[in-house]
Amino acid sequence: MNALSLDSLMAPVTDCLDRESLRALVELRASPDAARRIEWLAQRANEGELTTEERSEYQSCVMFGNFLGVLQSKARRRLQTAR
Repeated sequence: MNALSLDSLMAPVTDCLDRESLRALVELRASPDAARRIEWLAQRANEGELTTEERSEYQSCVMFGNFLGVLQSKARRRLQTAR
């Protein structure tokens, strides 16, 4: 059995979006409050000062950021090939 890549699993998501939705996805950013919280967690992580709860929160943020980054990359490629 072949392994599935995250990229191939996300293809149906970007394939069903119109150009406007793809652009909105590419431009999606965290709110200022969320960005500040993530930065604060990142600093604490770098200093080795995260509590167990903060570590879990930060790991969730990092995993979501990675997921969103791949999805945005697919959206960018889809916009380029749809021209």
